Amino acid sequence: MAATLQTPVSLQSRTKTVAALSNSSSATKAPTPFSLSFSSSTATFNPLRLQILTTSKLSAKPRGGGALGARMADTTASRYASALADVADSTGTLDETSADVEKLSRIFAEEQVYYFFASPVISIERKRSVLDEIVSTAGLQPHTANFLNILIDSERIDQVINILNAFEDVYNKITNTEVAVVTSVVKLENDHLAQIAKSVQRMTGAKNVRIKTVIDPSLVAGFTVRYGNEGSKLVDMSVKKQLEEIASQLDLDDVTLV
Repeated sequence: MAATLQTPVSLQSRTKTVAALSNSSSATKAPTPFSLSFSSSTATFNPLRLQILTTSKLSAKPRGGGALGARMADTTASRYASALADVADSTGTLDETSADVEKLSRIFAEEQVYYFFASPVISIERKRSVLDEIVSTAGLQPHTANFLNILIDSERIDQVINILNAFEDVYNKITNTEVAVVTSVVKLENDHLAQIAKSVQRMTGAKNVRIKTVIDPSLVAGFTVRYGNEGSKLVDMSVKKQLEEIASQLDLDDVTLV
């Protein structure tokens, strides 16, 4: 099941190769770099050498503004995410591409990484050079790497976080996957999470269930499960909820649970 695009996004890079770019800019003195390292649960990435810029220079101007700008950003993100999903689906690499997207979500969650790529004052050559290192170290698939280059070429890399989030929605629709966010005081055992996943599957009829976990000490004990469209449905099995209900029944309006 592939998503239909009103305006198809072609996954074909328009810029020169990195090697050619490196040769053309060899005479230019490189700015002073600094090292930036980051890690994930699956890999530790080597330090990236990024150009030293002030925070004001790193800040990229957002496209549009207000509600209209937000709608335009959502539309752009959906188009690009659907295009990536179409390629992954047609090549039978949906799961592998989803894994790439998860890695990239962790990478671009690093503020300095995001602002480096989103900055309009950093050249495409430098962005592509750093991207090559990320692709190599993270072990991304060729079509994922090409996709990121396209975002740089088309000056849409500032939308990368929105696009990565939108890809998850497209992936879930294609694979009939329900996402459930389980919030608990402490980390739950895998057996417990598996039981919760089976319960969500029965309630939703989804083919697959993906569990995301969140730790929240304010629940006191127990857990909550949020699922459905944008987390619209909630199963609250927390002690905090039970105490709130007891307080409500006893009309203890002056009691505040923290």
